[in-house]
Amino acid sequence: MTLQQLRYIVAIDRYRNFARAAAELDVTQPTLSALLVKLEDELGVRLFERNNKSVRPTAIGETVIRQAEAVLNSAARIEETVAEQKGEVSGPLSIGVGPTIAPYLMPRFIKGYTGSYPHVKLTVNEMKGDAIVEALRLGKIDLGIAVSGLAAPEIEEKHFYSEPFHVYMAKDCLIKIKAFNPADLMHEKMWIMKESQCMRESAFSFCKSRSIGRHIYEAGSIDTLIRIVDINGGFTIIPEMHLQFLTPEQRENVRPIEGDFVSKRSVSIYTRKDFIRHRTLETVLQTLRSFIPRKMISPSLPDIP
Repeated sequence: MTLQQLRYIVAIDRYRNFARAAAELDVTQPTLSALLVKLEDELGVRLFERNNKSVRPTAIGETVIRQAEAVLNSAARIEETVAEQKGEVSGPLSIGVGPTIAPYLMPRFIKGYTGSYPHVKLTVNEMKGDAIVEALRLGKIDLGIAVSGLAAPEIEEKHFYSEPFHVYMAKDCLIKIKAFNPADLMHEKMWIMKESQCMRESAFSFCKSRSIGRHIYEAGSIDTLIRIVDINGGFTIIPEMHLQFLTPEQRENVRPIEGDFVSKRSVSIYTRKDFIRHRTLETVLQTLRSFIPRKMISPSLPDIP
């Protein structure tokens, strides 16, 4: 059994589709099917049940695939060790990033990183925090960028930056106030991100100081929230890096947060504790730091030239 054969069965399991797996592996679909049959004959077991509609692993196939993933991860670490010793920045790099963080980091990161390191095969996936931790644990991604505090035994967390929140209010809510205090808007509608834990925590910390009769509505994106506020009134919470996307008129509706409330989100870099591609990590941090406001960067991070 070869590493290439292991890559084949892992790809088939990942896509559950021969055409897509073959495209990923850069082989033809008939070739991939023939290679799978050959491997099953060598092992004397059927690894996948397949018909015209689906492909799924058998019980023994599931076990073999998990072992194949472990072997491939070990082989990749050998290659990474050699590359690290040579000071090379190349090969595949898979990053998982939280969906409420990705819009502010990934467009510029992808442009900057692929331009500076053309020999790296970069893959970026938007994932929720728990999915990032699980993907790291299974070796499916190399790095994670997500809100801080996702503790796991096998995972290393490095605090990266802290981003202040601001409040975006409808014009009829402004009342010419210089800073935001929930008591000023106790009868107004609050619109919050459905999928963003850190923003929900910030919103709910406001709730504690507000009267009975308050209403909270959830939406799917910050752009949607802003449009809802513009049309329906009330207020929402936005991260500082979203301010760049507002029109000059909309910026007039933004206020800082005052009082004893959660008013920022902390973002961390996550890796496995046995991660060894330190030079690659440095290049990722260097690229991100080139456009994240310096005041947000954690002082615990070493300066990278």
